[in-house]
Amino acid sequence: MGRVPAQQAQATPYRFFPASVARVTRVGPTIVRITFTGDDLSAVVSDGRDQRFKLFLPRPGQQEPVVPSGDDWYPQWREMDPDVRGVMRTYTVYDHRPGARELDVEFALHGDVGPASRWAAAARPGDRATLLLPAVPDNGGADFRPPPGTDWVLLTADETALPALSGILTWLSPETRVHAWIEVPHADDIRPLPTAADAEVTWLVRTPGSSLLDEVRAAVLPVGNPYAWLAGEASTVRSLRRHLVSERGIDRSAITFTGYWRRGTSEEDLLKEAMATTGQSA
Repeated sequence: MGRVPAQQAQATPYRFFPASVARVTRVGPTIVRITFTGDDLSAVVSDGRDQRFKLFLPRPGQQEPVVPSGDDWYPQWREMDPDVRGVMRTYTVYDHRPGARELDVEFALHGDVGPASRWAAAARPGDRATLLLPAVPDNGGADFRPPPGTDWVLLTADETALPALSGILTWLSPETRVHAWIEVPHADDIRPLPTAADAEVTWLVRTPGSSLLDEVRAAVLPVGNPYAWLAGEASTVRSLRRHLVSERGIDRSAITFTGYWRRGTSEEDLLKEAMATTGQSA
């Protein structure tokens, strides 16, 4: 099942963790939280913040995903038969409880638009998956990294980036000043986000005529040196970054931006594009 030996786990930042679904919790109309359990999940070392990892799901007819192993797992996975190899997607660690050997992952449900969304919508206790998770601290899987001299933090996200933003708020210290905007499809997706930071969180329900960009553009922002973290739909993220640089005068080096998805494009399309950039089709 692709488990990395202990000696390799100590030398490399990630390793494969076989897991199964323990619980499925609907936390909003478009968000489901899946709790994974596994004998080795106590060995996961999360960086906190927006800690990402690779999730492998079984193909139809498979009981568990077919995955590679070892340090060169990605070239191996690419060489596998696409109809056989495990479905691979990138997600964020929502919560990790080492003592209980449990790890939570939140999925945004966008209907029947891709294998991961379909799998999450139908997941039941006992369903199997494999997680490529960090096994050492500072494993390079967290993008939220405010530079020295940051006076305050700006965060934006939609429902796909909500777990990452939540992890950032949980990680931040009490003296950190934060302004955050979160856009979700339904009012019932709004929920408390625990944080010790001095955080002002604005929730936006997506409706015709509403715009996350317009909300940020109209906001009165604090003085001082900001650090911005922007994640969600790709075109929205690009527009927000352009506004912060061109209209707010924020230095490009003080902005981290990530497109988690792109409107009108499926998960499979994005994966094919990503693989094409390295010269091999999916």
